[in-house]
Amino acid sequence: MPPPPPPPPPPGAGYIPPPPGGFAGGSAGYAARRTDGLAVASLIIGIFSLLCTVACLGIVLGPTAAIMGFISRQRITSSGGALGGGTMATVGLVLGIVGFVASVGWFFIAISGAITSGSTTTHSP
Repeated sequence: MPPPPPPPPPPGAGYIPPPPGGFAGGSAGYAARRTDGLAVASLIIGIFSLLCTVACLGIVLGPTAAIMGFISRQRITSSGGALGGGTMATVGLVLGIVGFVASVGWFFIAISGAITSGSTTTHSP
């Protein structure tokens, strides 16, 4: 004798209501990583140090960007993944160093140009 058929499902049993709050998507329960503000500031100041090379502002802005980038990288590393922006911090650090070196080089080029243009007077008899 075959087993009896299972009982019919109650009405509306095939419908499962969505959870409260709507569809959560693939990131349910995880907060987005915050970008460290010091990394953003380091990147911006590093760009300005490179752009302001001709005015020799990179001598001040370059080390500022490099120090901020270095501190930001340490904060991101020690946050255990809660903070992001490591690439921005590294780029800001590198741009700060490049801006400083370019400003110092431009300063010496400008000084040597001023010295040589003042001393190249020719005397005619």
